[in-house]
Amino acid sequence: MTSDKDGPDSTFEKELPDADVVISQPFWPAYLTSERISKASNLKLVITAGIGSDHVDLQAATERGITVAEVTYSNSISVSEHVVMMILSLVRNYIPSHQWVVDGGWNIADCVARSYDLEGMTVGTVAAGRIGTAVLRRLKPFEVKLHYTDRHRLPESVERELELTFHDNVESLVRVCDVVTINAPLHPETENMFNDSLISKMKRGAYLVNTARGKICDRDAVARALETGQLAGYAGDVWFPQPAPQDHPWRTMPNHGMTPHVSGTSLSAQARYAAGVREILECWFDDRSIRDEYLIVSGGRLAGAGAHSYSAGNATSGSEEASRFRSS
Repeated sequence: MTSDKDGPDSTFEKELPDADVVISQPFWPAYLTSERISKASNLKLVITAGIGSDHVDLQAATERGITVAEVTYSNSISVSEHVVMMILSLVRNYIPSHQWVVDGGWNIADCVARSYDLEGMTVGTVAAGRIGTAVLRRLKPFEVKLHYTDRHRLPESVERELELTFHDNVESLVRVCDVVTINAPLHPETENMFNDSLISKMKRGAYLVNTARGKICDRDAVARALETGQLAGYAGDVWFPQPAPQDHPWRTMPNHGMTPHVSGTSLSAQARYAAGVREILECWFDDRSIRDEYLIVSGGRLAGAGAHSYSAGNATSGSEEASRFRSS
């Protein structure tokens, strides 16, 4: 057990060659790049204590026959609640208004200059899996127009119940939405999806919320869009790499609502993913099957939830920048 996991001289790197099992949470991950996997000759099982295994080079794990598992469902609701909080915080201009109180002021005009009602807006989610669907359900009572895109279309009954409009591509979705929330896993197909080109197709003055993975958004494109006003606000709970270096532009860009990666690690969620990690370990050591919905890679291929949600490849490149967090 260690929190010293970044850089070639870290405790994690030194201990890795002897490890049979690696357990990491995604909030401050132990990045398992192909280089690290090549040094871990005993490694057989990688567990994510939470949801999202993009800190593992899934291609390298597949080729080595390493099993990768995560605790599906453990914090889906935790994250979806955080998404709704972030949307309201941006649209209602909560954070600057709170700062006026902290600073001893009472500037009503500036507080409300960027504050709107969410009611009547068009809100869309990129991906409508466990988290995305939970977000849609929680937003429906706000009387907004709900849109979504996903590689797997939802059942017609769910679309009717939530009054959803489906888009078969993300470009179509972002053109019509006042608020876009990203709830997709990170893999080669989604890496840097929200770049200059896609953000330019969004409504000018739209809001973007990202509790999925930081690398789904082009870091500098987001900062530029906030500077120009193409985006009215960006609230993110995820960064790349994690921890983010002190000079990461998302710390200082205007009109942001960034938090460290905490949406899925409430105390309630921690109890659930701790129990799930124990279940996975017990199955592994007892030579019993791990639940299909927990599996990401198994038997040399994407499996279970991984086959449903991920694409083959690697999304860990650039993670070595996390070592700058302590030094910068």
